[in-house]
Amino acid sequence: MMGLYTTDEIIDALFKAWSFQSSSKWSKDNPANGQCGVTALVVHDLLGGKINKTVLPSGWHFYNVVNGTRIDFTSSQFSEEIFYRDVPSNREEAFQDTNEEQYRYLKERVLDDLNYMHEENRP
Repeated sequence: MMGLYTTDEIIDALFKAWSFQSSSKWSKDNPANGQCGVTALVVHDLLGGKINKTVLPSGWHFYNVVNGTRIDFTSSQFSEEIFYRDVPSNREEAFQDTNEEQYRYLKERVLDDLNYMHEENRP
């Protein structure tokens, strides 16, 4: 458990929330496609830590590092193995991969789902 939510709860909420509204590259066949920047921002909000990036043939790929552990919730968008370079990044660079509307949409959907999960589990 990291913070208020487990990584399993967060990935479940992300998969439910990812859509064309959080990335124009989204598809049913590849829901994580194009979601790396916006997801790194939302995960940073939830878990803190750092945002890192690595270069891929398609450009920069963003992910999180929390308590020294790399967490890449969007790695499933790629069919090839990722060789992480762990280049330090930040929120400003990750925002260049998304926009305010997509970020707000994903954050609200994820938080709504996480809060709902936790309310269901209360005695």
